[in-house]
Amino acid sequence: MKIKTGIGFDVHRLEEGLELWLGGIKVEHVKGCVAHSDGDVLIHAICDALLGAAGLRDIGYHFPDTSDTFKGIDSKILLGRTVGLIREQGFTVSNVDSIVCMQKPKLKGYIEEMRVCLASIIGIDIEDMSVKATTTEQLGFEGREEGVSAYATVLIIKE
Repeated sequence: MKIKTGIGFDVHRLEEGLELWLGGIKVEHVKGCVAHSDGDVLIHAICDALLGAAGLRDIGYHFPDTSDTFKGIDSKILLGRTVGLIREQGFTVSNVDSIVCMQKPKLKGYIEEMRVCLASIIGIDIEDMSVKATTTEQLGFEGREEGVSAYATVLIIKE
């Protein structure tokens, strides 16, 4: 059996008048992510963690922001394709641990819905999908509400 870990990170600038998508869920807020796709930083961090664990480079390599194919794409599609790529290498996902960093809005009311959505796409049990949220105590670009970041770690297994 081969066990591998991966870490992912993503960040996007926030701008008024755009939709905010996190963990596959639309979050009510006056600002959303400026991005080529829908800007779901949580999904992008998870994709990078999965791809890295499997030694398959990164999300930008597989889904470049220079391609019209991915313009405005729902990041849930990217996550599904990423899971497919690691499965082609013989890996299954054991668990995902992730965190979203932003000052506002508070994400507590969205966490369980995100977990359900992400676990369903990845094909893992809900108890193996962790989503956490934190503020940065008004420090940095997240604290000034200029942007949002996300981190993810994954464990994948090849029998």
